Amino acid sequence: MSIARVLVASVLYVASACAVAADARERGFISLGMTEGEVFQRVGKPDYEAFVANVKGQPEEKTWTYFPASRDPQTLTIITLRAGVVAKLDRKIVR
Repeated sequence: MSIARVLVASVLYVASACAVAADARERGFISLGMTEGEVFQRVGKPDYEAFVANVKGQPEEKTWTYFPASRDPQTLTIITLRAGVVAKLDRKIVR
């Protein structure tokens, strides 16, 4: 019985951590210099990812796009990551 309780508690903990990480209001608190892991933990998986530059021997550059969500309505967030660090941040109002 105790193993089942530990398993259920573990599943609930992971589910709640995922729900907190995906809170769209956190998008407004992303700042330059944050690592890719910090951004992923804070706002979750991007809605769209595109590689800007991916040349061997040079830092990788990509953009993560987050579309408007119920907790961040009318705001499109585009994060440019260079070598795994936020290099540019655009938040645009879309209607």
